[in-house]
Amino acid sequence: MPLTYTAFLDGRCLTRGPLHEVAVTVLRAQEAQPEGHPLVFSDANGQSADLDLRGGEEAVAARYTVAAPIQAPKGRGRPKLGVIAREVTLLPEHWDWLAAQPGGASVALRKLVHEARRHGGERGRVREARDRAYHAMSTLAGDLSGFEEASRALFAGDHERLVAQMAAWPEDVKAYVLQLAEPSPG
Repeated sequence: MPLTYTAFLDGRCLTRGPLHEVAVTVLRAQEAQPEGHPLVFSDANGQSADLDLRGGEEAVAARYTVAAPIQAPKGRGRPKLGVIAREVTLLPEHWDWLAAQPGGASVALRKLVHEARRHGGERGRVREARDRAYHAMSTLAGDLSGFEEASRALFAGDHERLVAQMAAWPEDVKAYVLQLAEPSPG
């Protein structure tokens, strides 16, 4: 899934999409309204993104167009499966335990990771969504009425109270915060 970004100007959503398209739209908005201060957010983490808008539309689009990944030279392992060799540092008793497992250390470690993701996955996705929403919310609405209570509601997981505290906020800001607050599918 490609990374998307969302741009706002004065509490209104300008655009959403790949960074190169968002950057060009932000450039056009700044040219049309030089006194405006567009804000751009990564939809993946809610963090604001600073854009270099020098050089016109073509230069800006080129600067933020993601190039196709370069294929690494084939090495050992199972590259078609996406297996990546990295170093793991463990105590001798950990290595002994792993070596005694069916399939060896690699299979045992993969099983442990899958099990941990299965059991802690939902909790982690909820935390990531909350953090993502808070990052954007604090920038977009940090000075709006109800921000402190909305923050408390967000961290408490109280959706109804969050919505109530955001009642006076611009519609696009409310919608974006609520979108970011939804955990990603597992």
